[in-house]
Amino acid sequence: MENKISGIFKGDKVIWMVFFFLFIVSMVEVFSSSSTLSYKSEDYWAPAIKHFQTWCLGIILMILVLNIDCKYFRIATPFLLFISFITLLYVLVAGVSENGASRWINLLGFQFQPSELAKSTLVLATAQVLSAMQTENGPEKNTMKFVLITSSFLIVPVMFENLSTAVLMGLIVVLMMFIAKVPYRQLGKILGVVAVVGVVAVSGVMLIGSTEEKANDKQNLSEQFERKGEADDPSLFDKIFHRASTWKGRIMKFLTSEEVKPEDYDLDTYSQVGHANIAIASSNIVGKGPGNSVERDFLPQAFSDFIYAIIIEEIGIWGGALVALLYIILLFRTGRIASRCENNFPAFLVMGLALMMVTQALFNMLVAVGLVPVTGQPLPLISKGGSSIVFSCINIGVILSVSRSARRKGETQEVRGEK
Repeated sequence: MENKISGIFKGDKVIWMVFFFLFIVSMVEVFSSSSTLSYKSEDYWAPAIKHFQTWCLGIILMILVLNIDCKYFRIATPFLLFISFITLLYVLVAGVSENGASRWINLLGFQFQPSELAKSTLVLATAQVLSAMQTENGPEKNTMKFVLITSSFLIVPVMFENLSTAVLMGLIVVLMMFIAKVPYRQLGKILGVVAVVGVVAVSGVMLIGSTEEKANDKQNLSEQFERKGEADDPSLFDKIFHRASTWKGRIMKFLTSEEVKPEDYDLDTYSQVGHANIAIASSNIVGKGPGNSVERDFLPQAFSDFIYAIIIEEIGIWGGALVALLYIILLFRTGRIASRCENNFPAFLVMGLALMMVTQALFNMLVAVGLVPVTGQPLPLISKGGSSIVFSCINIGVILSVSRSARRKGETQEVRGEK
């Protein structure tokens, strides 16, 4: 019996422990913060049961993936690139719209978010390009060009509907090139280009976007077209840039430094930021205790984008710090696994996946505490969300798979050193 259990929990034990604690936090906090979903479904347990079922699917896929040898991840790269690109194009044309963004497609009765697959595929493809072009003296001269060409097929389609995810993907690519020791001069050039493109993009959003913003950022595409009198025949321009008004509102709200009196603050228009601040401020450092959140009933997306605010409200500042520490441990432990890899590909792959999850977690936390504009990024392995949970579990499975072979090779090297 013990051998069967150990056969399931293969790979790095520290990664497993971090995964287990994040699972516990996720189940408790999603159940606590899903009061609005329980009210709508008229079933108190429905959100928690659905979330648990999603976790079960994710864990099953994780266990399957961790038993796959790393060499097969290379083989899967071109197929995943093709599938990701096609699904990203499809979601732009015929995706399911929710909360004003078209990010989902229906697949066998389930909603699937192609950008989650695209993020993992991007890391896989970038790791393969970087490892293939490594020499004894570092990356080849054209390495950055090939990385940018490959990544553009995934980042560009994402940016029209999910700008924050596109920014996250671009940041991960740059970090992976930094780890692969791409010359700083080349990285400086790409960062300069990104800065210019960012300025142009923000300027375009401020020019195109409307100052009229519906409360809670919940306006959908058809409502925007109706306001413009174009509900029957929206132009291609409106289809592509219909998120501009939302982006503009978030940027303007973040950049507004004018102090607003509590009685003058418009909680209907800025309910996400306002109620998140109330949740954090009312935690009294030690928190109100699991299940005792008040702001979950008022905070939109409390179970997803702003779940970190609910975590702080319920288990306090120390609880929020502990959750952040779990992600830091995940990153550093993955770095140790990468250092034990004899080949570049698995090392780049696991570091890219860990950086992606930890950076996304950082985005989510900074949004919750009001240090960056609202981005709509879920908290990996905690927030409610089918695609996010499933692909995060798969990413952990890949890290555990690499840790198995890296551990064996590391032990062999230690034995040789002793001899």
